[in-house]
Amino acid sequence: MAKVSEAGIARHFEGLTDPRRREPIYPLVNVVVMALCAVLSGADDFVSIAAWSREKRGWLAKFLDLSAGVPSHDRFNAVFAALNPAEFEKCFLSWVTALHEVTDGQVIAIDGKTLRRSFDAASSKAAIHMVSAWATANHIALGQVVTDAKSNEITAIPRLLEMLEIKGCLVTIDAMGCQREIAERIVEEGGDYVLATKGNQPNLCEAIDAFFTAQLEDDCRNVACRRHESHEKGHGREEDRYYYLTKLPEGFPEREKWRGLKAIGMAVRITTHGDGAQTFDTRYYITSRYVSGKRFAEAVRGHWGIENSLHWQLDVTFGEDQCRVRKGHADANLSLLRRTALSLLKNNTSRKLGVKNKRLTAAWSDQYRLEVLCGA
Repeated sequence: MAKVSEAGIARHFEGLTDPRRREPIYPLVNVVVMALCAVLSGADDFVSIAAWSREKRGWLAKFLDLSAGVPSHDRFNAVFAALNPAEFEKCFLSWVTALHEVTDGQVIAIDGKTLRRSFDAASSKAAIHMVSAWATANHIALGQVVTDAKSNEITAIPRLLEMLEIKGCLVTIDAMGCQREIAERIVEEGGDYVLATKGNQPNLCEAIDAFFTAQLEDDCRNVACRRHESHEKGHGREEDRYYYLTKLPEGFPEREKWRGLKAIGMAVRITTHGDGAQTFDTRYYITSRYVSGKRFAEAVRGHWGIENSLHWQLDVTFGEDQCRVRKGHADANLSLLRRTALSLLKNNTSRKLGVKNKRLTAAWSDQYRLEVLCGA
């Protein structure tokens, strides 16, 4: 059990401010560790967190001082409602990245997700919107910022970038985050960007579309164009993807507006359904690094992966969209626990299981739970 202490849980949470004004009955580290272990093991709200902790009191007592017992679900709720989410996140990120080192130069995907049932009509509290950063190669949640509306992603992304170490990394953001100020911030921090562009930047989008429309008529004979393609079958359909990336053309109309802009790209997806019908999807990108066609494809696909690897798992495996926790900061802090648990489970290689079955295994196997906490 000493390994849990060596993994740094207590050490990484030493700087977390205890929000309780009176002398606390339950040490803060106890509340945090019990909640994390419970979420790893399938608990999705404070009632189940408290129930799991009572059932596993004997195991928890091997490395926590439980002389005061296990808090009630109301006490768990009160503590997490009062914890500062920014402080709480820094502690978790420090610990998880100590266990699982983030690969240098990797793709970091930034995207938002609404916790649909976190609204409270009685207090006029809107559903919170989480903007998250996801290390696509390591499957680690690197940070999150809470907003009260999807439209506020534009202001949340710079705050999230301040929390991250992006030097040498390739940051991908969807069309809402395609803003000159965000591109400039990424370059200033030593990173590079791959930004999708749509109707919110009509001149930029039209310029890229016009360029590739003209060049593809003769198969890009007059420009240096890096390419990559992939072909996949599954779920009753075939998907063919084609990627094109070219250095920023001379005289490109948006050239001076985007700091560090080096190249423009296009990704085309052709989906052939079982009945033979085809659908086409074309997306345009700007990037501050002229990478290979394969690397460009990895960045684009890596960003789509945040939907499957993070958001889908949070909804389907952790039931995030159905969670009604909403008191104070409890919704944001419980969301952080889920993302941390998901990062730990995805990085565990001792069992060849999906995330759902890893949570089940953590529920009944003390040994496996310990392996996950220690980064085995």
